[in-house]
Amino acid sequence: MTTLLYLALFGLGMIGAFFSGLLGIGGAIILYPLLLYVPDVLGVGSFTAQQVSSMSMFQVLFASLSGVISFRLQRKVNSSSPAAPLELVLYMGLSTLFGSLLGAVGSNFVSEQTIHLIYGGLATLAVILMLIPVKGVEEDADIKQLSFNKPLAVMSAFSIGIVSGIIGAGGAFMLIPIMVTVLRIPTRVTISASLAIVFISAIGGVIGKWTTGQIPVLATVFTVFGSVIGAPLGSFMSRKISVAALRYGLVSVVAFTAIKIWVDFFN
Repeated sequence: MTTLLYLALFGLGMIGAFFSGLLGIGGAIILYPLLLYVPDVLGVGSFTAQQVSSMSMFQVLFASLSGVISFRLQRKVNSSSPAAPLELVLYMGLSTLFGSLLGAVGSNFVSEQTIHLIYGGLATLAVILMLIPVKGVEEDADIKQLSFNKPLAVMSAFSIGIVSGIIGAGGAFMLIPIMVTVLRIPTRVTISASLAIVFISAIGGVIGKWTTGQIPVLATVFTVFGSVIGAPLGSFMSRKISVAALRYGLVSVVAFTAIKIWVDFFN
């Protein structure tokens, strides 16, 4: 790999993590197409779908870990921030870990076209979910008395884990709407719990992709370095600018990518 490719990966990792910190979504939904298309367009290198999904998964691991640490630090400053219920995190976290591990291992044995197809479907779903307002239960609900449908939580988390493991995503853009609208978890609790669940999921995904030799180590290192800088910048900017406008901009980018994936698939 050349110096230009290293610089490109650093920049792409920073862009993906910036949107993750800015909008509170998994950066992989935008990092995947960036890594897949931009290096090739720039003429500095190219990666397979398996390699791209592996690099994205590694970035999700570090980004979600950063989010968990940041949330815990915020709770020390502001104790009113709700903690993630341990039971909820364990049920959904362990389920998505096994699903992500299975999906990550399986991604080594499926074609690039299949991975592109799965991403295209998830990108389309992401656009829909980002455009539809989500209404949750009352925020002043008693967290200590929180109850949820455990079989449904396990099945949904496991399913999300499988597809997330295949394309190297954390699955937060699917996880959050399901937790809020289907499981009826308060939004603030959902956000805190989803950070931990996505981190656990990413552990399974990274293990699966590492053991099957899908991770280009040096390329991943530069991508993660960029992410370390991009995530806090996104979090900082989220308090300074109109996030709504940027959200619609991101929807446009993801929609364009999904359209390209579908066009390429049927041609």
